[in-house]
Amino acid sequence: MDKKAIIRNFSRCASVYDKYADIQENAAQVLLGQIGEGKINRILEIGCGTGNYTRLLGAKFKKAKIKAVDISARMVEAAEKKLNNKQIEFVIADAEAMLLSEKADLITSNACFQWFSDLEKALKVYYDLLNKNGIISFSIFGPNTFRELNTALNCVLKGANVTAKGFLTKEEINFMMKKFFRDISIKEIEYKQTHNCLKDLLKKIKYTGAQSNSFNGKKYFTHRTLKKIEDAYLDKFKRIKATYQILFVSGKKI
Repeated sequence: MDKKAIIRNFSRCASVYDKYADIQENAAQVLLGQIGEGKINRILEIGCGTGNYTRLLGAKFKKAKIKAVDISARMVEAAEKKLNNKQIEFVIADAEAMLLSEKADLITSNACFQWFSDLEKALKVYYDLLNKNGIISFSIFGPNTFRELNTALNCVLKGANVTAKGFLTKEEINFMMKKFFRDISIKEIEYKQTHNCLKDLLKKIKYTGAQSNSFNGKKYFTHRTLKKIEDAYLDKFKRIKATYQILFVSGKKI
């Protein structure tokens, strides 16, 4: 993944992210629900964004100290303005490259790990950061996300793919998790949404941090091309619908 592009995209949308991030908000609620009520004193949250999931963690684990990390300074700034909690420490850092020494009882992340360059390497680092019997629990977008858009795109532009097509599969994540953790659980939920037009879908993608108009390194979405893709979309699916595949993953350090 191009980290500079990720920082740029998320920083650009920080002020409007919450308006468009209903899928991420739903995922945060599900993710929180799969974390038990056990003794958790220290939490490391990866990819805190504007702090919506951070707020849920703080409400559920009122006595826990939370270190919330995000690669975008503007996202962290938005989270800090939203939350006034002395138990939360916000850190601007690349969670794949940061050096931490303090241990955690829970490492968690909502809709962030799909942007990692090497998730397996990161999981090894997080395993080492967990206390004994510590838990890792995260949600991650899967490769079936925006599959309708990918189909329509390929009808017009052969060989072009949406970024999500390269996301890790359930099987790949399970294989990685088994290298480090026990009591692994992976659950899948597919959310569906319908939009009035293709532009509305692309706007939603753009304002939740993804670069919606760039595929294979080229700018494809001229007005003419956009119309062709929309026509192909409607021909294949009769409406502008979008699938969001989210995997909810958890494991334990024994």
